Amino acid sequence: MTDVTSTVVRLKLSLLRNGLRQSGGRRAAFVASAVVALLFAVLQLLGLVMLRGRSHADAVAVLGAAVLALGWAFMPLFFPSGDETLDPTRLVMLPLRPRPLVRALLAASLVGIGPLFTLLLLVGCAVSVAHGTAGYGVAVVGVALALLICVALARVIAAANVRLLSSRKGRDLAVLSGLVIAVGAQLVNFAARSLGSAGLGELAPVSDVVRWLPPAAAIGAVHSASAGSYGTAVLQLALSVAALALLVGVWARTLTRLMTAPDGSTLQAPDRAGRGRGSAGGGLGTLLPAGRTGTVMARSLRYVWRDPKTKAAWVTSLAIGVIVPVFNAVQGTGSIYFACFAAGMLGIQMYNQFGQDTSAFWMVAMTISSPRDAYAELRGRALALLLITLPYATLVTVLTTAVLGDWRRLPEVLGLSFALLGAMLATGAWTSARFPYSIPQEGHRNVAAGQTGLAWIAIFGGMVSAALLCAPVIALTITLNVTADGDAWTWLLLPVGAAYGATTTWAGLRLAAPRTAARLPEILTAVSRG
Repeated sequence: MTDVTSTVVRLKLSLLRNGLRQSGGRRAAFVASAVVALLFAVLQLLGLVMLRGRSHADAVAVLGAAVLALGWAFMPLFFPSGDETLDPTRLVMLPLRPRPLVRALLAASLVGIGPLFTLLLLVGCAVSVAHGTAGYGVAVVGVALALLICVALARVIAAANVRLLSSRKGRDLAVLSGLVIAVGAQLVNFAARSLGSAGLGELAPVSDVVRWLPPAAAIGAVHSASAGSYGTAVLQLALSVAALALLVGVWARTLTRLMTAPDGSTLQAPDRAGRGRGSAGGGLGTLLPAGRTGTVMARSLRYVWRDPKTKAAWVTSLAIGVIVPVFNAVQGTGSIYFACFAAGMLGIQMYNQFGQDTSAFWMVAMTISSPRDAYAELRGRALALLLITLPYATLVTVLTTAVLGDWRRLPEVLGLSFALLGAMLATGAWTSARFPYSIPQEGHRNVAAGQTGLAWIAIFGGMVSAALLCAPVIALTITLNVTADGDAWTWLLLPVGAAYGATTTWAGLRLAAPRTAARLPEILTAVSRG
């Protein structure tokens, strides 16, 4: 057992060392990220220590341990490449029994920046509530148990999803990690504002429940022992030990199944394959227009569903587009005009339309021989975007209006959203032809090296141009709102905005079509660099 454990730990250290030897940039990135992570952990440790003796310090400590456990449970699913030892199937050909392998992998999991970061925060949580000899004695055991539970929980979930992590869906999930970070940041911001206005006392009811759930129970035991409730502390420690034993047992059973059962994740039943081929032309394709327009729309929608980078951009825009206006409305700090943010977020997807095709754009370029062909191509892509954006922008506007209760302004905000969307479609079509750039298929970069300037010009220049194009509708909105009897006519902004957006889109596509047809070689060269 000792030999297996030491060998796997040395293997983990070798993987880390060899990874840093690949390039100086990778070493610099690792050192910088390690310094930032440890600095943040030390600051959090000091902050938790400063909570000693304060009211509700135990609630912060218990919930802090729970948040750490959630992070360990789900982060490996979004960053599977962060630890090469997360995939135990690489050891399937070795004569290893599950129980020794579990202990060896558990020990190897304690090596790295993540475990050290977690240890520092758990120490801070324990010290913030520990008092007396009994409290500090339980703190030593509680911190060790909490750390082991976090690591074991991560390993169990990773082992249960190891087939997913090594598949294309797993790569899609990794790309979508940016969405989780963006949404999580908004949720944390919302929670921080709520606590800032209500105080830490709001955490007490939640912590009273969480302190009985491992690994938070291990930190709760420290507080119980410090308060003299030794029976409660023993019970909480017993729950933590039982949870660790259960996780190790489930982990061992999962490893046994992984290392003895065949991998059927890539197998497909004949009838399923037959149904998939037979239905390729059905479904949404039957609802789209005939001819090139419907073909282009189907291709664009298929990119949204299947291409990881395109899917990540769309899902992130959809999430942020509703979070910003609705969350601000819920907090009472937003305006109904924030609903236009939804149309703006999705309008960005029109920019760099050809870059999402990457090197496959040459097949599209072969079908464009005139401005008429280019116009049909751009029109199909714009209609595919509108198929999602129009109902989405309408839904977000209605939802924001419902939260604020300002139904009188719904028509004018919808009109502004439609005008903004039309302006962004127009400028997006033009910048796609004038400033195309490549989107790398591998990694998390969204712009190929050397094309960052093009991306900034295309996106931000296009957004400024779209805002200028919307100036007439914005001016009309301001005029009607400041005029004495203008409120009676604000409903006109809905048809005016919709008509203005449609006209702007048509004009933008018409102007961009000749440039697209004339610059096909340059566009193909630019988007194929990734």
